[in-house]
Amino acid sequence: MQGIKNILAGVATSLLLVSCGNDGVKQPTDTLSSGNIKISVDETYKPIIEEQLKVFDSSFPEANITVEYKPEADCIKDFLNDTTRLILVTRELSADEKKVLENKKVVPTSLAIAKDAVAVIVNNNSADTVLSVSQVKGILTGIYKTKYTVVFDNQGSSTLRYVMDSLLPGQKLGANVFAAKSADSVIKYVANNEGAIGFVGVSSVSDFTDPEGLAFIKDVKVVSILNDSLQKTYRPYQGYIAPNWYPLTRNLYFIHRETYFGLGTGFANFLARERGQLIFKQARLFPLRSNIIFREAAVNPNPQQ
Repeated sequence: MQGIKNILAGVATSLLLVSCGNDGVKQPTDTLSSGNIKISVDETYKPIIEEQLKVFDSSFPEANITVEYKPEADCIKDFLNDTTRLILVTRELSADEKKVLENKKVVPTSLAIAKDAVAVIVNNNSADTVLSVSQVKGILTGIYKTKYTVVFDNQGSSTLRYVMDSLLPGQKLGANVFAAKSADSVIKYVANNEGAIGFVGVSSVSDFTDPEGLAFIKDVKVVSILNDSLQKTYRPYQGYIAPNWYPLTRNLYFIHRETYFGLGTGFANFLARERGQLIFKQARLFPLRSNIIFREAAVNPNPQQ
């Protein structure tokens, strides 16, 4: 009986070593195209990433990606707290955040995969259809001549963070700034309130029934923004987002922590390659990993003309 116990103990130990590897660390079970993984995604991009996953899943049926859509700040918190291996956000990690990961012996990999624009929207009855960047700053701080109610999608959103970092570094928002629950809520509020102005990602206000990709939804007006350097006004069309002629642009990044060819890497690769890039293009973002040819088009950047 004792001999049988010793044999069973030896078998169990052997199985444990096989499952954990030579160094006692559990070996991954996912690959580039199979397995299970949880990722965190900036909620601004939910419709786009849902479409990406639909195509990815159809090509790799053995892959199971569970997505949590949340404010950008929470996505980065997940990454730092080791609860997700892949995040999709609109900024790189800060030096302090990289230091936290370095202390955990984690080396993140990041890549900008698309360029987005922050669209400024007003009520259809608003007289302001063209604004300069300085006027936008005045609206956000509450000193602009017209007293707007400013609406963002979420207190921890990437859109609000972008505005604070890029337009108002070191400054404070005015008492006229509020947060709604989603981009759809921002659009609905602006559509129903003449004294409101909202900030959302461009895909939220794009009219996808337009084959030319130049139309916006009719519920609100999308404001043209003055480019101070070029002294021209631009709306957030892809052709103006790409060269930063439209002033309010930002990148979308993937950041992952995988040290092997796992499912997080597989999905990140998909987003950066042809099919994933095409989906970003169809969503009115500018794909950064594709060769795009620009052609002249009859676009009037000043909608009042």
